[in-house]
Amino acid sequence: MKEVFDQALTQLKKQLEPWEFQRWIKPVKLQSSSEDSLTIQVPNIFFKTWINENYFSDFKRILFDLSGREIKINYSQRQDARDIPGQRVEVIPEPEPRESLKLESGLNKKYTFSNFVVGGSNQLAHAASLAIAKGTASYNPLFIYGGTGLGKTHLLCAIGNMLLNQDKNHRVVFLSSEKFTNELIEAMRMEQMNQFRQKYRNIDTLLIDDIHFIGGNEKSQEEFFYTFNALYETDKQLAFTSDKIPKQIPDLEKRLRSRFEGGLFADISPPDQEIKVAILHKKAEEAKMKLSREAALYIASHNESSIRILEGQLARLKAYPTMTKAPITLELAQKILGQFIESEKKQITLDHILRLTAGFFNVKISELKSDKKHQAITIPRQAAMYLARRLTSLSTVEIGRRVGGRDHSTVIHADKKIKNRIKKDKDFGQLLYELEQAIRSSGTKI
Repeated sequence: MKEVFDQALTQLKKQLEPWEFQRWIKPVKLQSSSEDSLTIQVPNIFFKTWINENYFSDFKRILFDLSGREIKINYSQRQDARDIPGQRVEVIPEPEPRESLKLESGLNKKYTFSNFVVGGSNQLAHAASLAIAKGTASYNPLFIYGGTGLGKTHLLCAIGNMLLNQDKNHRVVFLSSEKFTNELIEAMRMEQMNQFRQKYRNIDTLLIDDIHFIGGNEKSQEEFFYTFNALYETDKQLAFTSDKIPKQIPDLEKRLRSRFEGGLFADISPPDQEIKVAILHKKAEEAKMKLSREAALYIASHNESSIRILEGQLARLKAYPTMTKAPITLELAQKILGQFIESEKKQITLDHILRLTAGFFNVKISELKSDKKHQAITIPRQAAMYLARRLTSLSTVEIGRRVGGRDHSTVIHADKKIKNRIKKDKDFGQLLYELEQAIRSSGTKI
């Protein structure tokens, strides 16, 4: 039966990633066997649970294919050889604390408040983050939400970097929810939960990026819940980022959602053209590049909502004129970036905005253009005009004319109303963000 066991491990190895086999399968040993059963030895109870949940069915199937019969699998937990006189059992010594359990900030030093460009799309998130860094925040936790590449990670790191600059002994940790989960699994596997808890429950500020990924992982949520409580009850600060609000995170436990909702919500929406130009100039200044305003307008005018992508386009420009030190003009930007951004350029029309807005709010396009005053129509109408100002180059006069023959002042008023509503109502802000992303992604390529 040992030969069958070894063959089964060889086949299982072919199905797994090398690191996965090394971590979870290689430590398993065959302790004893009979004609229709195996007793395998595992380092600890967590190994048994993990193997049962992730590899058991495949292992059973391989054993059946090799032996032609159903093989029962039993487990035994590895013991120290000193506990079994006269019996030779492989001893797994207690490992030294792993690097992942040491207190390291995890911060990206390049992300600071001084190089974060503030505008209407991120003003609340910036102010709330700065208040935490200065120690004047009256809320806990801070929950920043918005799309990818809009500056959420930048703000979290800026909090931590400012705290450390003010006090080098301040215990701050920044990490992703994925890293938190991976460290938890490793601590359980190596029976180092005491070290894990000591690390995360004895810090001053905990900053977790992409917290939405914790949804659906029962053990991670449980451990995180107790970590949250331990820090919160001792007045330690917590701040998180997410691409969605808590009630939209799939399989998020109710008790965690209530903890998140007990703090301050701050959204970051896609930047408008003015902010994108300011960001480009700021990044160009940091990189010691001479970027003309015309070139910056050209890059910003292609409806890119991700700051990260804007930075990537700027990096392409930086690589070109380094030998000549030439200023980056509009012509040069078009020459270098044209092949990248013109092919992806999408035309967003007012008709397209009206059509998607009407569908989103379950009203008719004719109602958006009508004089109906009840809220079920006025809010979608104002939203459409707000989005038209953000996503098209149309003047307020033209937008008003094409949305029921309205005056340009009505469009300006609608824009202000929607902006104020987004600031006060986080659910509405998320709704508008999703609608804007739908409009952006479904524009017509030109």
